[in-house]
Amino acid sequence: MNRDLVTELINALTILPGVGKKSAQRMALYLLDRNKDGANVLASIMKDAVESVQRCESCRMLTSNTLCKICSDTSREANKICVVESPSDVLAIESTGGFRGKYFVLLGRLSPIDGIGPEELGINELLLKVENNDINEIILATSSTVEGDATAIYITDHVKNAKVSRISYGIPIGGELEYVDGTTIARAIEGRIEINVD
Repeated sequence: MNRDLVTELINALTILPGVGKKSAQRMALYLLDRNKDGANVLASIMKDAVESVQRCESCRMLTSNTLCKICSDTSREANKICVVESPSDVLAIESTGGFRGKYFVLLGRLSPIDGIGPEELGINELLLKVENNDINEIILATSSTVEGDATAIYITDHVKNAKVSRISYGIPIGGELEYVDGTTIARAIEGRIEINVD
């Protein structure tokens, strides 16, 4: 029986987050009809990435090397660790250029109902890293959900000899209060900072 490779490609593209059938059709037809060179580059890089990308031995970020580029960068502040839930959180923070420390990627958050405990998140690995590497500050950047908060509390309760802080959540720049949910407003008030007027 002959394969319908166009349909197979469309179906394969729908595994991507946010890509439905119509978007997948548009992508597949564009690659096959208008940009075969681009399709070949994409296929080649995708194959190489799937075969070579692994977790960084130090922070658990995705990388094709033993250590990711952030952990290998000696100009970064090695005594500060930002704890995040996923590799996409690292990329989001890095895009701001505002943090020059290192990271630890949990690969999720505590959720006993789903069988995700401290062991599954590598929290013991994090605690050992803090203990053995002269870390003086841990910045918790877990999500503002019940599970994210529980994860942050668990880590805070188990860290010794390091300052623990939590990123603040608040009103987005340019946001109007009437359109912001109550939890975000409450968090913004709790995380308020003092304004010094000379």
